[in-house]
Amino acid sequence: MIFKSVDVVHLLKAPALWIFLTGALLAYYVGAEVSPTWVMETVTLDVQADAQGRLFYVQRGLPQYLHKVKTETEAVLTTQSLKNFSVQGERPPLLKEVISHDQRVDGQTQTLYEQRLAKRHWGFWSLLPALVAVLLCFISKEPVTALLGGIVAGAFLLGRYDLTEDVLVPQLATTGAAGVLLLYLWLLGGLMGIWNRTGAAQAFAEFMTRHVVRGPRSAKLTAWMLGVIFFQGGTVSAVVVGTTVKPIADKENISHEELSYIVDSTSSPIASQLAFNAWPGYVQAFIFVAGVPFLLTEADRITFFFASVPFCFYAIFAVLSTFLLSIDKLPFTSRQMRAAMIRARTTGQLNAPNANPLSAKELQASNVPPGYTPHVIEFFLPLGLLIVVAVGTFIASGSPQVRWAFGLAFISAMLLAILRGMSLRNVMGGVTDGMKGVVLGSVILLLAITIGGISKEAGGAIYLVELLEGNLSYWLLPVILQLLTIIIAFSTGTSWGTYAVAFPLAMPLAWAVAQANGLDHPQLFMTICFAAVMDGSVYGDQCSPISDTTVLSATCTGCDLMDHVKTQIPHATIAAGLAAIGWTLVTLVFV
Repeated sequence: MIFKSVDVVHLLKAPALWIFLTGALLAYYVGAEVSPTWVMETVTLDVQADAQGRLFYVQRGLPQYLHKVKTETEAVLTTQSLKNFSVQGERPPLLKEVISHDQRVDGQTQTLYEQRLAKRHWGFWSLLPALVAVLLCFISKEPVTALLGGIVAGAFLLGRYDLTEDVLVPQLATTGAAGVLLLYLWLLGGLMGIWNRTGAAQAFAEFMTRHVVRGPRSAKLTAWMLGVIFFQGGTVSAVVVGTTVKPIADKENISHEELSYIVDSTSSPIASQLAFNAWPGYVQAFIFVAGVPFLLTEADRITFFFASVPFCFYAIFAVLSTFLLSIDKLPFTSRQMRAAMIRARTTGQLNAPNANPLSAKELQASNVPPGYTPHVIEFFLPLGLLIVVAVGTFIASGSPQVRWAFGLAFISAMLLAILRGMSLRNVMGGVTDGMKGVVLGSVILLLAITIGGISKEAGGAIYLVELLEGNLSYWLLPVILQLLTIIIAFSTGTSWGTYAVAFPLAMPLAWAVAQANGLDHPQLFMTICFAAVMDGSVYGDQCSPISDTTVLSATCTGCDLMDHVKTQIPHATIAAGLAAIGWTLVTLVFV
């Protein structure tokens, strides 16, 4: 027998398997048997004429020419016609048309153009892809399988049964997917691999030990400052800061619970504050809302991202609390964290007696070739180029050129290693090792992009808008979005995956609620809702025991994973509560 009967029984008892099968079957049934509800989305177009007199409007930075414009009497898509199609279970003959009509403005007749889009949803079932992904990750604690399960459910719901040709290839053959591969897999992975091969991070740690650290406070403050310096966030920050600062902190009897909390709370939170990194380029792809002028182009959406930075209250409080912990001035310290601090200072035990610390030997292992002497310049020069280019291009153009920044840092690290005597073979070996180290993260990001597109096509955002826009107090929406994204991110262990699921739902809902309530400052309200999704996702990711940054923060600092989670949650929760209060007050007073 190839398979033992006990293995089959064990497999059949696996809850994740039944959730996957149930979700797939439900999605297939709903997609095949349940007629979707068709609704109309109307967008007023800013139509211009080119040099040849052709009419066009700009969508996502590209001109879209009007080939056929209809009058109101010729319109196929109307509110009533779409209701009829929904009742009859039929698909509209077309999904998009442009209507023109004349309107008197300031005593003059102007021709206005509007685009009508036929959109569909399956009610509650439109949320099935995201729900399957969340449940699977909560049960299996494995994000790749969970995201694939959500993608399968969404594909079956949409009637796309060839997952490779109809789902994965179209979604991955996009500019966004290519950007993730270029930035996260090649440039970032390659840079980290070169630093590991040249010993640049270790040289930097030795430099800091000799010139900066003088005791426990300065050791913790160094960890906090490194988290700020590595504002790229996520796994990169956790790995580099954790492995760099651990030898320094261990010498000063800093408990591993303290250190892992500082490392974790200055990874993703600081990345949303000093966002001269990959975050704006990734997030902007999910926040386009038809008819919203300040989200029209990619540049508009990146500008909107930076405008939200002062309202990311959780990130601000999280970074501030770790700073106060670093200088021993934090007003509130949890019982578990206080006990860890006393234990480490008085006994020298960096972990709890019954702890099972995660090994960080692999991440700390040196791959420096024999005869090569690391130098701190190999760390400072590429990092300095990265920061200068990212910040400089933002100041010059209003949009940071993150790929340029990483590309120059990557190239400078390679050239510097070669000029200092490392063979090209060893340099490329470091590059390939670095790429291998971020393959899993790249796969998760690509799957997150895919499920985000699937969820949007399934109409989850449209359903939520219809359900909540007339029945929700506007001032409650930011906190509701925060709670929803906390649940999703905690269950899936990824903030970026949560963005892909949440933003296509949250941003149209926020705009609809603002319009329904006649808010005086809808853009400010959208900014607050955006910040709530950003911060809720970061909090859920940061506190989740299945998050890559949580695991890496514990691993790289030698901490027990659950000790890290339990000592971190009280402080992170206080920051999240203060953020919720802040959003509510700003909404009530200024919106």
